[in-house]
Amino acid sequence: MFDDDPGGQAEILRRRAMPSLFEALETQSEGTVAIDRSGRIVWINAKYAKMLGISDPASAIGQEVEAVIPNSQLRQVVKSGQPILLDVMSFGSQRLVVSRFPLTDDDGTVIGAVGYVFYDSLHRLKPLLGELARLEAELEAAKRHLNERRQPRHTLQSYVGDSPICLDVKRRARLAARHDSPILLLGETGTGKELIAQAIHGLSARSAKPFVGVNVAAIPDTLLEAEFFGTVPGAYTGVDRRGREGRFKTADGGTLFLDEIGDMPLALQAKLLRALQEQEIEPLGSDRPVKVDVRVIAATNVDLEQRIRDGRFRADLYYRLNVLCIRLPSLTEMGHGLEAIAETILQEISLRTGMPSRVLTPEAVAALGRHSWPGNVRELRNVLERVCMLTDNRNLTVADLAEALPVDGSADPAVPPPSSPTAAAAAEAPLPSYDDAFATFERALLQRALEDSGQRAAEAAKRLGISRAAFYKKLTRAGLRAKG
Repeated sequence: MFDDDPGGQAEILRRRAMPSLFEALETQSEGTVAIDRSGRIVWINAKYAKMLGISDPASAIGQEVEAVIPNSQLRQVVKSGQPILLDVMSFGSQRLVVSRFPLTDDDGTVIGAVGYVFYDSLHRLKPLLGELARLEAELEAAKRHLNERRQPRHTLQSYVGDSPICLDVKRRARLAARHDSPILLLGETGTGKELIAQAIHGLSARSAKPFVGVNVAAIPDTLLEAEFFGTVPGAYTGVDRRGREGRFKTADGGTLFLDEIGDMPLALQAKLLRALQEQEIEPLGSDRPVKVDVRVIAATNVDLEQRIRDGRFRADLYYRLNVLCIRLPSLTEMGHGLEAIAETILQEISLRTGMPSRVLTPEAVAALGRHSWPGNVRELRNVLERVCMLTDNRNLTVADLAEALPVDGSADPAVPPPSSPTAAAAAEAPLPSYDDAFATFERALLQRALEDSGQRAAEAAKRLGISRAAFYKKLTRAGLRAKG
């Protein structure tokens, strides 16, 4: 028979096999449903109706499929004409394995779709479902752990100081926490800008969401855009080919803290401005914007208005960030508040290291007060921890501070006192510009930090209380090099 007309016999066999296949699948499945081209149910078997809590299968006929099966994708099969094989569909607490097929007429036109639910019958899929459930549970646990790590470590109580200028900082921080507008924190390095940013986040309605901090100066310019806005799969080759989530998306619903905003490249400033104004980002490699809900707190230790005049910072971005400005005082502006900060730091050192508790003598407090503290609290912490390591005395004296801090309070022992011949010669020289004088001072400071650290850049940066990336930038600007 097949030799006479193999094509015709094959067609007859196919037509006879189709009902048999349908019946076999319907028998083996836990549920079967069919819809027409408009997405309305035309047939549902009793097992599926029972699973859905429908006492009479006939009552489902004619209803929109999504009204009966909320997560159904049968309508997509009708539209695309493509089957969906071995998909996993959630139904209440159950995970159901489903397959969906288009139904066509003799001309090949899609006239509907049929779906089969497999669960208990396909035992081989149970391990797969169990593994999927385990991986999803691990992913959720990892997300919870990551969110916990992204919660702020500091509160407003962490900002020590009861002087009028410190109290004003706290007052402004509380006001800022009530609103979602951008905030600009100004202050020298080590004045606690990130601490205040975390405190504002903790007091705000966003406190349960992530707090994500980014040091703009610590990220290479070529990677900043991807770091901020993310990438879509295939945007890059290599390790990032699968795509990545940017910091804006990571902070969605929470707060994004941008430290050293003054070092952001101009090209990226325009994209940041759009993200702030539109609350949407565009990942690298994508032409579709992604909505985000992020509150931005920016911080800098440079004069942004001067950078605007120099053409290095956008005026429109500055005004968008500077809705509420909080200026953090330096240690020298805190007056008697320095003693309270030093005592708090000594308590923290004792708790963290297990070393005995220390207190400062009045003379030692006075010596600290004479220091100019270019590194502010970060430098003070470094000095006190070094002193605690070098002496066993419970009462720290001026002599104990001598190795870590010049008794006369000069910011750098390498800078000669006013009475020295070098200083006298400098006084007779023409007055340099502020930029030239600062560049000379910074170069000497960097050079000394390298010498004291055995030319190790990481150690030198740590001693100065700045990031390694920022240290390298300053080295390049000063024409210096480090060994590593």
